[in-house]
This record gives sequence, structure tokens and C-alpha cells, in this order.
Amino acid sequence: MSKPEAIVAESSDNRSLLTLLGQIPQVVGDLVAAELNRLKAEIAFKAKNFGLGGAFVLAAAFIAVFLLGTLIATGILALALVMPAWAAALSVSGVLLLIIVIFALLALRAFKRGSEPVETAESLKQDLNAIKGVGEYDR
Repeated sequence: MSKPEAIVAESSDNRSLLTLLGQIPQVVGDLVAAELNRLKAEIAFKAKNFGLGGAFVLAAAFIAVFLLGTLIATGILALALVMPAWAAALSVSGVLLLIIVIFALLALRAFKRGSEPVETAESLKQDLNAIKGVGEYDR
């Protein structure tokens, strides 16, 4: 559970029970607001990583179009001339394939980072259970 910074204990603990009971709604409201802000930050982080992953997939697909063109050119050159010209076109295809693999691996890493479980949702559930007095929580 996170602790809201809005509530500061007085140096001499002379607060009455009514004062303490009156602070409960503020403490609960601050706690829920802090948890929701944390959840928003985590969702923004995940959206950013999914956006990066999508951009890398798009880059890999864009370069794959060039790979298709070079493979076609390689086939044409290999059939037209059985000479080293096709070997050059094949090496260009190999370099483009390497670039596609790199972008695909970057996309995979970004998607994995973005799909990690949200910790705040579980923390919020624990907070609500503690307010209700249900489940395991520290007393």
C-alpha cells in the first residue's frame, strides 16, 4: 500500500477520536487518488512500449518491401546471366534481411516490456479489501 503525503501526524498525539474519524475520508480519497495516478503512469508506459513495438514492426515491413524487390532482381539476374552479378544482388538481400530481423527483435522486446502485469491494479484491490476489512492485510 502506498502512503499519501497529505496526512502528517502531529508531534504530540493529542488528536481526538472524532478528529481521527474525520480524517478517514480524506486519507482514503488521497490513497485512491495516488493509486489511480500510479495506474495512469503505468498504462502510459505500456502504451509507449506498444507504440514503439508497432513502429519497429512498421519499419521491418517497410524494409521487407525492398527485400522483395531485391529478391526478384536477384532471380532475374541469376536467370539472365549466370555470372557474379546475381551474387551482389543476393548479398544486398542478405543485408536487408538482417535489418528486418533486428527490427523484429526490437519490436518483440518492446511488446514484452509493454505486456508486463500492472502492479497498481493489484495494489488497489488490496487497498479496497483493507478498507472493507476483507482478506489479508497488515493491521
